Amino acid sequence: MSLRGALAPSPLYILSALLYEPYTRIIMDADAPTLRALLARRDLRLSLAGDDLEPSAPDSALDKAIRWVHSSDLADPTPFLSEGLVLLTTGTQFPHGDDAPDVYRAYVGRLAARGVVGLGFGTEVVRAGIPPALVDACRDEQMPLFEVPYRTPFIAVARANAEAIAAEAYARRSWALAAQRAIALAALRPDGLGATVAELAKQLDTWVGMFDAAGELAREHPAGALDADTAAALQREVTGVLHRGARAGSSLHIGETPFTLQTLGRGGHLRGVIAIAAGDLDQEGRVVVTAVIAMAGLALEQQQGLGRARSALRAGLVQSLLSGDPGLARRTSRELWGPLPAAPVIVAVTDAAAARVDGIAELLELWADEKRGALFFGRGDDGLVLVVPADDPSSLHDLVDRFDVRIGMSDPAAYDAFAAALGQARVARDRGVGAVTAFAEVSRGGVLSALTDDARALARAELAPLHDHDAAQGTHLVQTLQVWLDADCSHEASAQSLGVHRHTVRTRLALIERVLGRDLSSFATRAELWAALRALDA
Repeated sequence: MSLRGALAPSPLYILSALLYEPYTRIIMDADAPTLRALLARRDLRLSLAGDDLEPSAPDSALDKAIRWVHSSDLADPTPFLSEGLVLLTTGTQFPHGDDAPDVYRAYVGRLAARGVVGLGFGTEVVRAGIPPALVDACRDEQMPLFEVPYRTPFIAVARANAEAIAAEAYARRSWALAAQRAIALAALRPDGLGATVAELAKQLDTWVGMFDAAGELAREHPAGALDADTAAALQREVTGVLHRGARAGSSLHIGETPFTLQTLGRGGHLRGVIAIAAGDLDQEGRVVVTAVIAMAGLALEQQQGLGRARSALRAGLVQSLLSGDPGLARRTSRELWGPLPAAPVIVAVTDAAAARVDGIAELLELWADEKRGALFFGRGDDGLVLVVPADDPSSLHDLVDRFDVRIGMSDPAAYDAFAAALGQARVARDRGVGAVTAFAEVSRGGVLSALTDDARALARAELAPLHDHDAAQGTHLVQTLQVWLDADCSHEASAQSLGVHRHTVRTRLALIERVLGRDLSSFATRAELWAALRALDA
């Protein structure tokens, strides 16, 4: 082994040398530690062997990161190497002359298989120049080969790369600290969450969006940077993450765009998702994102407390409207959220389960802010109560499209009839068969259509003696009673409908009075029996 090879520095020696080197010598704006940057150092006087080896593509071999620079003159140093190294050699392991090209090809092939990203040949130590067979072998493997002149010690090359690595690491740490400081200052602004998202996007130089607990894009920077298809696909992914309810970080691709998703809040109580249009981040990038998640999570937890207070206040305003005096509700709503929807209004109520749907209140808060004066809501005794203008109930249909809820709507009403309108909405919700039911739809069925199972049970008991008599004696008392009542108690009309004589109708009615023990001349008796017959029909 040559003197130069024998004195080749070990990594420990290089690290020791760097510790003694004044830290101010690390150039903060140094290029990233790549072979291209190393070759650009004029003080090293390195030169690429064979200009045709240099690719022009940005992801070429010259632009791969160099993890370290090592030197060895072993015929097979690969057991002592790791990926991403540049190897320096003086060539003492090679035979003299160029009559053994297989030796060079095998040597370079082993280096390439091990993940070595470049080979430096020290000239004027053993060889006057680089062996042509080595140049050919490197060209075949697309292994960058460069000359290290005699005046440049190997340790200088190793130190230059170590300085670049240290400079890059220091620069990234400095960037992370500066980014965290900038984000912390942004969090102090009036719209802390929006400013934080914008600052994170600036620091990462990419798009960043924050989705709320309902899966709605609440904030983004830069605004409108995603096309409609990408934004829709991303929202579907975010909604899936929120529905799973577990804290998680994930990476995905939508088309050619990579995204990183990070949940906000505790498992089972997720408050939203931060989406970043970037793939895997380095350690410093993850540190910055973690800081944002921590601050955003804290801010959202604080907002949750405020949200509970707002919810209680809204519930109180609903009770104020139910009292028939909307003055308090009008004044409070005007100060906090804008005016109440102008009368006439539609009062709507969701099913009770809607009050437990995560994110529905957050979404309604956003809509109420966007549609000032066109939407009011608050919790009622058995669901969320919503108030919208009579000429624009679109918010109710939009809510059904987003959540699996059922809604009943009242007829248009003034605020002094709010309690009655809410009653109509409850009837529509409970009697309706669709997701959104208007009171007008169920009211067409009449009062008796709303009778409960209890009413039908009483009706069966009331008419049971007649059914039993018909079954035992073969009479037609139930049919006769129904026809007679539907004919406004006219004996003549009933006889025509039944195809019998009017005296037969009188005889049957007398029998009905004896069987039931009721007086059919009483209007109350007639009304009760008619209602019983209608209840069984329903």
